[in-house]
Amino acid sequence: MPSQQEIELQAAAFRRLQKHLMHDRTDVQNIDLMNLAGFCRNCLSRWYQEAANERGIEMDKVEARELFYGMTMDEWKANYQTEAKDSQKEAFKTAFAENVGKD
Repeated sequence: MPSQQEIELQAAAFRRLQKHLMHDRTDVQNIDLMNLAGFCRNCLSRWYQEAANERGIEMDKVEARELFYGMTMDEWKANYQTEAKDSQKEAFKTAFAENVGKD
């Protein structure tokens, strides 16, 4: 069981990652994150939702994404998302199957 200090440090690191992805590097597309790292902003919001649900906190995917993104998905897409290239979409199929399909 992690100590309270370790939990606080992990939470601080998560918040910094969230800030980096949501404010510092909005230019990095989710599809690129998924293709290169095997996770993206949507994965992080899903993991947030799963952690809440495991603790008896009801939260759906839409709510988790809005909490993580700080806006609706429609707002994020309008402000930051670009059209994916065919090569990105093809790579995503593999990345998704290898990473999300296993969860």
